[in-house]
Amino acid sequence: MSEQEFELEPRLESQSAPELEPGEKLIDSFSGNTPTYVKEHVMLAALGALVISGALMAMGNPHAWTGIIGSVAAIAVRGLYVAKEQLGFTWHLTNRRMIGPDGRTILLTSIAKVNVIFTAAQLVTLSGDKYMLKYQADAKATPSRD
Repeated sequence: MSEQEFELEPRLESQSAPELEPGEKLIDSFSGNTPTYVKEHVMLAALGALVISGALMAMGNPHAWTGIIGSVAAIAVRGLYVAKEQLGFTWHLTNRRMIGPDGRTILLTSIAKVNVIFTAAQLVTLSGDKYMLKYQADAKATPSRD
């Protein structure tokens, strides 16, 4: 590796306020929503409990209830572990571009469409790149906020 450390995901502590160009105006900012994050993790835990318990029953395991405990525990630990980071990522919308949590910019003219996937808004560029704005309180309203 070179002197500059490679990051797969942006780090919360490396975020800063966006530097706007002359004439550029900040319209809105998008951060994760805590109640939405919790609801999504409760839904994942319930779905996981059903799938795992069902699989254990199908295999003839007499302790299928352990699937419920395991699923809820796993999702709870994961949720607590990454909550600060996932909820802290902030995207900024200006009159010209979207500025990501890692400083990456996406010109508004290069956004082909915005998909809604559960509580996330997915930006798809003309070149096919995809970016997720996760845990939005109203993901369906996100595309219309420009």
